[in-house]
Amino acid sequence: MNPEMFWVFGLLALCVGCFVANRPRMDVVALCALLALVLGGTVSVSEALAGFSEPSVILIAAFFVIGEGLVRTGVAFRVGDWLVARAGSNEARLLVLLMLAVALLGSVMSSTGVVAIFIPVALSIAARIGAQPRRLMMPLAFAALMSGMLTLVGTPPNMVVNAELHRAGHAGFGFFDFTPAGLVVLALGVGYMLLVRGWLSGPAQAETPVRSRRRRLRELAEDYQLLHRARRMMVATHSPMIGHTLGELQLRARYGANIVAIERSRQFGRVMLTTAANREILAGDVILIDFARGEEDIARFANEMCLQDRAFRDDYFADLSRELGLAEVLVPPGSGLIGKSILELRMRSQRGINVMGLRRNGQSLADNLLHEKLKMGDTLLIAGTWKSIRLLHAQAHDFLVLTLPAEMDEAAPAARRAPHALICLAVTVALMISGVVPNVIAALIGCVLMGAMRCIDMDSAYRSIHWQSLILIVGMLPFATALQKTGGIDYLVGGVLALTGEGSPRGVMAALFVLTAVVGLFISNTATAVLMAPIGLGLAAQLGVSPYPFAMTVALAASAAFMTPVSSPVNTLVLGPGDYRFGDFVRIGVPFTVVVMLVCVGLLPVLFPF
Repeated sequence: MNPEMFWVFGLLALCVGCFVANRPRMDVVALCALLALVLGGTVSVSEALAGFSEPSVILIAAFFVIGEGLVRTGVAFRVGDWLVARAGSNEARLLVLLMLAVALLGSVMSSTGVVAIFIPVALSIAARIGAQPRRLMMPLAFAALMSGMLTLVGTPPNMVVNAELHRAGHAGFGFFDFTPAGLVVLALGVGYMLLVRGWLSGPAQAETPVRSRRRRLRELAEDYQLLHRARRMMVATHSPMIGHTLGELQLRARYGANIVAIERSRQFGRVMLTTAANREILAGDVILIDFARGEEDIARFANEMCLQDRAFRDDYFADLSRELGLAEVLVPPGSGLIGKSILELRMRSQRGINVMGLRRNGQSLADNLLHEKLKMGDTLLIAGTWKSIRLLHAQAHDFLVLTLPAEMDEAAPAARRAPHALICLAVTVALMISGVVPNVIAALIGCVLMGAMRCIDMDSAYRSIHWQSLILIVGMLPFATALQKTGGIDYLVGGVLALTGEGSPRGVMAALFVLTAVVGLFISNTATAVLMAPIGLGLAAQLGVSPYPFAMTVALAASAAFMTPVSSPVNTLVLGPGDYRFGDFVRIGVPFTVVVMLVCVGLLPVLFPF
């Protein structure tokens, strides 16, 4: 080992130690390592900064944006809705559908984002069917990890390995080249979780008190005694409301009928409309109404306005929660609301919100709600679009926002653009499959289409990019160059071959998988792929065989982060909700990692012959 190689290995060991300690941040460590390699004379400035022009880095960033477009348009959440509808009360069916849904979404968007979306979905279904969350959380995380094995863009390690193939002068992988092996791993993973989910069972947990977490819409409604007041009615073709605006009809003053939202049929299904004063009523509209008066007044209103009762699909607030929501606000000292009634404030026309309830001294006031003069310290329950609710934060002189329900995190601000987002995704995937343009250009086209079709705005696009991951890749890429220049790659390849006795290619692949998986226990899967991809290609060259099975072995092993709760962010996310210990992941994850290794060694040489 020459001095330069010793310096590079020493610096790499220092970086790994910092990654394990998580001090400082990984992207800071990577940038410091980049500077050290330049200042030490190991790599040139152009070699150190080459990662900033690396197509795979741009491709990863572009798919962060495309994934955010799927979230903002509600596509991801609608998959969750479908899961809720299909799962029923069967835990085995729920587990299978949950893993398949997570794997499908994760194949085209961030697996961490998918897990964040599905954790509340899985928790709510588990509570409904009486299942323990710990029996669902680990399958959720494992499915997200396996989703990266399904497509070229499923996870950054795939794109890193693909870029290394290009740098070595080989043709890269196709969009679906990962899919056959990924589907086999996914099928085995689903079957494995069905068999071992009993190992995840724990002692019965006491129900978490409502106040120890963010309340949901239904719980806010219960506090203000709203549940029995909700009605959903369709406007008949002969209704006198047709052709009039809500401002003209004055329904709240005349009947005590507070129109919260309007459902209207559109080309791609029903949409939820806000209740601005100039909103015109059309035949066939379904209006969601909050009634403050008794059954007789409700019946009179429905009769005079020619309205037909319609049952709720789930419950009142589940129908609203994608676009409309509730929030609890306090009337602070000096507020302009003090001394005025709700009718006088004209909250709907001026602020785009409805006042649904009023609490004073801890008691809900239902009688004479519209004419009650507000006092300092009153708490109002307001309904409106999530955008209107967010804007209340800028009106702190009049409102102090107390409670934003958990559903606000699930709201899709561009829900009406869901079909357009699917079109953008389809165009992107079609371009990548056809090879008409390079993959990175196809992804950039997808981003531009997402913006042009208003599925995402510029601020959201920039916020969606996980810059820490990109800087980590850029900072670690010079290590591959440094190891090649100093002979480090040849040294490591020789070490692996010495351990395997230069045996069969399958044996070397198994050793490569184990080495990659072990390295992945200590550093991120992206950094693992950056370091191990050149070694995999070097092993293939030394053996005189095709580089593709070795390259894919590195990619799949980097994604096989099943063994510890800290080996991947998705494992860390489910650690708390699943109430897991470190040993739970070791006990479940190590055997399945062996299963993935056997798939790689047995199947990859068939898909990509030596």
